[in-house]
Parts: sequence; C-alpha cells; structure tokens
Amino acid sequence: MNIYDFKANDYLGNEVDLSIYKGQVVLIVNTATRCGFTPQYEGLEALYEKYKDQGFVILDFPCNQFLAQAPGSSEEIHSACTLRFGTKFPQFEKIKVNGKGAHPLFEYLESQNEKGKVKKVKWNFTKFLIGRDGSFLGRFEPTCKPAELESPIVEALKK
Repeated sequence: MNIYDFKANDYLGNEVDLSIYKGQVVLIVNTATRCGFTPQYEGLEALYEKYKDQGFVILDFPCNQFLAQAPGSSEEIHSACTLRFGTKFPQFEKIKVNGKGAHPLFEYLESQNEKGKVKKVKWNFTKFLIGRDGSFLGRFEPTCKPAELESPIVEALKK
C-alpha cells in the first residue's frame, strides 16, 4: 500500500485519484490559515515553484481539528491561500487527520514511521515526504521550516 491507493476531494469537491502523482516527489501537508505556522505557506510555495518542473508537488490538506485554525469552507480557504500567499500547488477539501472521520490517507501516513506504531498528527503543518515510487521517505513536524526540506526533496528528486 502507498499513497497511490487513495482518493481525496479537491477544494471544489471533485474526486482526485492520488495515482495521478505517480512518478513525482510528493509533500503532503495538513494546513490551517489561522495558525502560528501559517506563514510556512510562503516557503512551501517557494519550494513548489523551484522544483515543480523537476517532478515535485505539494498536496495541501486544510484541517480545522487543532483549535479551529482553519475556519470557513474549502473554497474560502483556497481563496485565502491564493490571495495571501500566492499558492499554486494542489489544495484539497478540509479534512480530519485524527480520530473518528479521519481521512484514510492520513491514517495511512500516521502508520508510516520507523517504529511501526501509529504516530498521530499533533498540529497543523505536519509534513510527509513521499518518493517517486510512492514510498514513504519521512515525516517532518510543524516546527520544521519548508527551507529545511530542500535537501531531502532534492535527494528524492535524484532517484
């Protein structure tokens, strides 16, 4: 099993089969527009713009589970991100990452770690790096700034 086995709805509610990202290096991020980490959108967009032509994509999953820091509809969140941060990478509808109703993609991602135990997402802007073949390459906590991901992304793009 890998991320290509999942589907998710984009911010307009259209179903997207994640297998369309086969062959790309994927960074999956749960986000929020009213969080202390929200300025990371700028760094994420910079990474996306720099590496998208080499096969890199960011998948943005807004989540309102942490102190309700992603209020509004998926379309309102998308509008805020594009206007405020100029984001161009794919954005999906608002989801849950933990507990009852958690999106299956995040249940899968939370199970991918070196200890083999489920490690729940603790906050907004948790990042998951996926290789071109769908393999799990790493998890980066919210305090990890996007610029710190450049080296792992470049390494993954070389493979």
